[in-house]
Amino acid sequence: MTVDQGPSRTALTAAAARAAHLIVDAEPRIFADTLAEQLLGEHAEPLLAYHRGQSDHPILTSARAQVVCRSNFSETRLARAVNRGVDQYVILGAGLDTFGYRDDLAAGVRTFEVDHEVTQRWKRLAVADAGLSPRGDVVPVASDFARDHLVADLEQAGFDRRRPAFVSWLGVSMYLSRGSIAATLHAVGALASGTELVFDYILTDDLRDDVGRLYAEQVSAVAAQTGEPWQSAFDPDDMSRLLASHSLTVEAQADQAQAIDAALWKRTDALAPSRLAMLAHAKVD
Repeated sequence: MTVDQGPSRTALTAAAARAAHLIVDAEPRIFADTLAEQLLGEHAEPLLAYHRGQSDHPILTSARAQVVCRSNFSETRLARAVNRGVDQYVILGAGLDTFGYRDDLAAGVRTFEVDHEVTQRWKRLAVADAGLSPRGDVVPVASDFARDHLVADLEQAGFDRRRPAFVSWLGVSMYLSRGSIAATLHAVGALASGTELVFDYILTDDLRDDVGRLYAEQVSAVAAQTGEPWQSAFDPDDMSRLLASHSLTVEAQADQAQAIDAALWKRTDALAPSRLAMLAHAKVD
């Protein structure tokens, strides 16, 4: 199956960055996606070749730092929620996410992978080709979650909106308009009280550091050329107000340096935090 018939280029490169972290970066590992390379299949070698050949390139190191940091932040909070009894996990823009096939925690969780239908078809074939088996109940949900039928699509797939869930939404918001982001936040805010949301968003230019600004300039230009332009950026106060307007209370907002244990940034490789994006953790009132 060709890339045009499967996930977006950004979904493939994000998976490659997670896989490359285990190949080219030193200990300590920020996040261990042990199945990303397998799931990439025939796309793994050409995509990983960039990281192997230029492991200290600032764009590639920034890409790896960004994806492993956000995954660490999200799945750390997911684990806490599951330990409190939450057993529904919704992944918006699931792409090549491997949680349901990788983590023992998935055995006690019903994982709803929400993405476009063409991505879902590609992933089912990729999972089969890689010989992967789900650790728990993994439910594909074909949905355009930027529209107002997300909750209905989830319910049709067996989601119980009367009970709290954990929702992750990573690497997506920058490609959406403010209106589409608000529509998704409205849908999440309408879920059961106690539902948690973790997502990331790009900072406005004035709040980025030099590394974040360089990454944004170069990567957003390439994304636009491939039909996936960046459309939104926020400052944390603006995001807090937007969340509050959709019944979501901020639990935490953190940049890359703040989002994970500080010891993980004491490194001998080229990985370093930047001020490019923020991670937000919110809860339904």
